Amino acid sequence: MKGGDGPYSYTKNSYYQAVATSAVKKMIDEAIAKNLDIKHSSYTPNTFRIADHGCSVGPNTFIAVHNIITAVELKYQSEGLNSSIPEFQVFFNDHTANDFNTLFTSLPLERRYFATGVPGSFHGRLFPEASLNFVHSSYALQWLSTVPKEVVDKNSPAWNPGKIHYSIATNEVAKAYSAQFAKDMATFLNARSQELVCGGMLALMMPGLPNGSPHSQSSVAKLFDLLGSSLMDMAKMGLFTEAKVDSFNLPLYTASPQEMVGLVERNGCFCIEKIELVDISVKQANAPNAQSCIMHLRAGMGGIIGEHFGNEIIDELFDRYSKKLEESSFLLDSYQKGKQLFVFLKRK
Repeated sequence: MKGGDGPYSYTKNSYYQAVATSAVKKMIDEAIAKNLDIKHSSYTPNTFRIADHGCSVGPNTFIAVHNIITAVELKYQSEGLNSSIPEFQVFFNDHTANDFNTLFTSLPLERRYFATGVPGSFHGRLFPEASLNFVHSSYALQWLSTVPKEVVDKNSPAWNPGKIHYSIATNEVAKAYSAQFAKDMATFLNARSQELVCGGMLALMMPGLPNGSPHSQSSVAKLFDLLGSSLMDMAKMGLFTEAKVDSFNLPLYTASPQEMVGLVERNGCFCIEKIELVDISVKQANAPNAQSCIMHLRAGMGGIIGEHFGNEIIDELFDRYSKKLEESSFLLDSYQKGKQLFVFLKRK
């Protein structure tokens, strides 16, 4: 299962992440300039340690790390501490199945940091107590550690037959997903609260949904629905059973700012410096077409679909999906109007 303890690495949505880079950079720059206490006694004087959770294989990871380091350096310079700028150590974290070889062979040659790989799920401790200064995660936390068990239980009110996601399902299914996300975030925040130094910072980016909006209004809800209907078409042709589709659900969840505020407050270890929903819609000229949409969806979902149904069905599935998307090209409008949730926290 993707996310959590599954065999696959976290797959970033490179389209949305690339679109959001400029806006996120500005927010991280401002947050570090305002909130980084470089004179705090808890900071290791000569080394500033950064963890990137859900690193995948870049290059977006390298851009994010570069932006964070540049912002920290500017903070030192703004306080007249040029000679005190620390060395930087970056820990790239993802599941053990992540292609760390590709990640490290593509490291920027002129990087200003020492790079370390840390395999393992971020839904648990990965570092010694009070050893990190900054934690970053972009487009990884939307992956749940597991599909909620209720949605594949025929005896549960949250059973989700014929669908592969909660976005167009019943309220019971959505509640099961929400509860799993809350459990995963509680585990994530608890681990990070132990690993960050006092005053350390946590910057998170993930797909977001406006407060009070139905999940069916998320930017990818209808695209997931189309993917599910393509799978059902293949089941009706006898390529696999409908029960096989009934037992498959995507472990993805889109949270609202209000949800995140509640989860952070429940944890109690962090001050909320900023939680904001960012509009990452793009101009039509730069918007993704059907082909790029399919490419990104296949890159993100191909592994988990292949694990459940067999890799031999992937080509036909996305051929069918492509035809359906061409017939419903208006669905791309919602894909082009994405929302990103930016969360910036400071360890108490």
